[in-house]
Amino acid sequence: MLNFDYHAPSRIVFGKDTQKQVGDLLKGYGIKKVLLHYGGGSIKKSGLYDQVIASLKGAGIGWAELGGVKPNPRLTLVREGIALSKKEGAELILAVGGGSVIDSAKAIAAGVCYDGDVWELYQDNSISITKAMPVATILTIPAAGSESSEGTVITDEENSRKYPYNHNLLRPLFSILNPELFFTLPKAQLGYGVADIMSHLFERYFTNTQNTDLTDRLIEANLRTIIKYAPVVYGNMEDYDAWAEIGFGGFTAHGGLFGMGREQDWGCHDMEHELSAYYDVPHGGGLAVLTPAWMTYVYKENVPMFVQFAVNVMGVDGSFRDPDAIVLEGIDRLRAFFKRIGLPGTLAELGIGEDKLEMMAKQGTHTRLSPGQTEKPLGGLKKLYWQDILAIYKLAAK
Repeated sequence: MLNFDYHAPSRIVFGKDTQKQVGDLLKGYGIKKVLLHYGGGSIKKSGLYDQVIASLKGAGIGWAELGGVKPNPRLTLVREGIALSKKEGAELILAVGGGSVIDSAKAIAAGVCYDGDVWELYQDNSISITKAMPVATILTIPAAGSESSEGTVITDEENSRKYPYNHNLLRPLFSILNPELFFTLPKAQLGYGVADIMSHLFERYFTNTQNTDLTDRLIEANLRTIIKYAPVVYGNMEDYDAWAEIGFGGFTAHGGLFGMGREQDWGCHDMEHELSAYYDVPHGGGLAVLTPAWMTYVYKENVPMFVQFAVNVMGVDGSFRDPDAIVLEGIDRLRAFFKRIGLPGTLAELGIGEDKLEMMAKQGTHTRLSPGQTEKPLGGLKKLYWQDILAIYKLAAK
């Protein structure tokens, strides 16, 4: 097990009607004015917007607001939010929505306090901010885990680039998770969210680090829970208890604990960022297509790790004299699970052809290079150069 420094200060307020507490929670932190940040019209149609406004008014908290966040949140709106926050004197960004809204809020929070253009942070992850506005969230889609994480991902839509930035100052002050708020989600959003949650677990789970039994078991338990309850929700989108399991799994998957003491991978996420940057596909959809292809391409780097996954997570029961067969059966079962909850299985199903695959593969390893670097491979379990990425894209295209 590797050395680690675990820091997870976000307060999680979980359960029915908890969104109605937001005003009092903010008041308890001495907040007097917020920037209310959200996506499209869904929070108004559902009545959530009115509940939030009523809670803010009841606590005597003022607000300015900025809607319009889209999936794969845009840099242009982030810059607009930075300017609006400064103009209105907001003290906190209140994000009401899913991971895209929260990521956008975090970018605004960093940009308000950064002496420069916020995109510089995403282009050069070595820049460490020293201050950020606080962020609070009301989650409406369990998926990205941004409600408890240090990370944010933003898309520069003008140049088709999508980059992450991570800093502990961007962990939300508190996050409200009420599974009732998930009831009105389209089934497609359930699938995309589940794929994202599982990918956050995979990126930590598949490692070459030895002696990580505790976090192995924690990740496996989370994966098995998601696999159990996602089909339940798919059959009944108003099953509170099943949504509660998925929501709980989502924020624990990306809160940081499960990655402690182990080398992490993140190759699938980086490869998917190229897909959604160029084609604006749902992040979870891209991950659902790429993950089995990545597993198929890299598993021989650490066959015992993938056998462990196949047996402990996917329930494969086979002869240990043929570990390759066990691994491949586990990957096939994962594909079948994704299909069961309506997820795509190929790049073609996402509307992605093969004409840009080589360009995206090269782009993924040739940006944000350190001085003297000619290529920066992705991943941890196996270092992926552009030829490797292209091979995985081609596997995903079939």
